[in-house]
Amino acid sequence: MELPLNRLAAHLEKEALRPLYTLHGDEPLLIQEAADAIRAAARAQGYTERTVFTVEGARFDWSAVQAAGGAMSLFADRQVIELRIPSGKPGKDGSEALQKVAEGAGGNDSTLTLVLLPRLDMATRKGAWFSALAQHGVSLQVDSIERGALPEWIAQRLGRQGQRVRAGEEGQRTLQFFADRVEGNLLAAHQEIQKLGLLHPPGELAFEQVEGAVNNVARYDVFKLSHAVLGGQPQRVARMLEGLRAEGEAEVLVHYTLAEDIRALKRVRDAVDAGRPLPMALRENRVWGPRERAFERVLPLLDGRILTRLVGDAHVVDGIVKGLRRPDWPADGWQALHRLAFRLCRLCMAERRPQRS
Repeated sequence: MELPLNRLAAHLEKEALRPLYTLHGDEPLLIQEAADAIRAAARAQGYTERTVFTVEGARFDWSAVQAAGGAMSLFADRQVIELRIPSGKPGKDGSEALQKVAEGAGGNDSTLTLVLLPRLDMATRKGAWFSALAQHGVSLQVDSIERGALPEWIAQRLGRQGQRVRAGEEGQRTLQFFADRVEGNLLAAHQEIQKLGLLHPPGELAFEQVEGAVNNVARYDVFKLSHAVLGGQPQRVARMLEGLRAEGEAEVLVHYTLAEDIRALKRVRDAVDAGRPLPMALRENRVWGPRERAFERVLPLLDGRILTRLVGDAHVVDGIVKGLRRPDWPADGWQALHRLAFRLCRLCMAERRPQRS
């Protein structure tokens, strides 16, 4: 059974606990909170003993997990067996053991099993061991909070502690400012929200109060940079490039991400111009998910000549970040990356496709 994260609280409140829960995702704060909620519900229903196993390396003793799950608790009526697999790769023995754990989950009503996993790719989610966990229990995919949803998430968290921003444009500006300061670092965002609860009483928060309290704890990655560039968000692109530079990210990795988007756009554009249907061209070039939606939006704005020039620019910047100099381009690699990113970003902001001359 697949359960959206936002329905977990209602599920725990209104339905009987299932014998098996699997949490998988890349946001530690949300994983922790979801696991805490399940543990609290279990304690309220008499699961007073907890045993934790952490799978580290190929020599992990899977028989101990199976034995614990199949045995009655010696010290309590009910027990929680918590299994953490940080790598997300249980191996052959682990795969077989997890399938047995899943299949036997309903046979012992004194045990609740909680499996914690990192973000899993599609192939892993289709594997036999994960399919068994999902089939015989409740599976929750815990996704990170994207930048567009972050202001609302912050507002909801403030509301939990009795605080809110002012209504209207000032409130929106406050939430956007807050989101800019904590993007990509949800645990720190949670801590900054709690800090506001300690500094100020319940009620309305002015922009100045938030500005004076919230530290700049944003963390960026090159994949989010790609989303910002294709989304036509120049201010966010500037912040992310500066953040990546401050964090010591390699120039060549940032360039690779930008260049790969440009090359993929050119390949898809050429295929569509040759008569290939856009969905087929995207699949053939391994473009899917959020990136697919971004390509669908920006491709009508970009003709082949524009993309050919961008491919040439990406080639120039490749040389610059590796130490070569080129006339009319900055010698500094980060400045060259700024120019390349903003050239693509500005084109992705256009409202209609440029007319051919």
